[in-house]
Amino acid sequence: DILFDPIVDDPAFKLCNDESQAIQYFNNGQSMEYNGDKPAIDSIFRVSYTPIPAASETGLVRIRFLVNCKGETGRFRVMGMDENYQAKVFDERITGQLLQISKSLRGWRPKQWKNWEADYYQYLIFKIKAGAVTQILP
Repeated sequence: DILFDPIVDDPAFKLCNDESQAIQYFNNGQSMEYNGDKPAIDSIFRVSYTPIPAASETGLVRIRFLVNCKGETGRFRVMGMDENYQAKVFDERITGQLLQISKSLRGWRPKQWKNWEADYYQYLIFKIKAGAVTQILP
């Protein structure tokens, strides 16, 4: 769960349902629900992200967040790991850009779960090689 943290989270972002009812993005059998799907996200990052060349900046950066029933996003959390899946702190110029671009994405669609529109957890994982984004998952 991503609990509200008044130090880092926007208090204007509200979930539509009780926090305990937020689902994972894949729970309804659908993939990522974004206007233009994954190619649109890839394109946005390809245009917006400026690589920070550094051989040591290699591994994975995961940004996890919530999407509410209106398609609004909030409660972003960043986690880095090296190529052996051990915790890693990336250069702030890398994680800062990835976080800023992720927060700017405005095409998330509401997700249907059973008979209601659900709030859901979404994540983006960035494969980083020498400061450049080589792949975005899921």
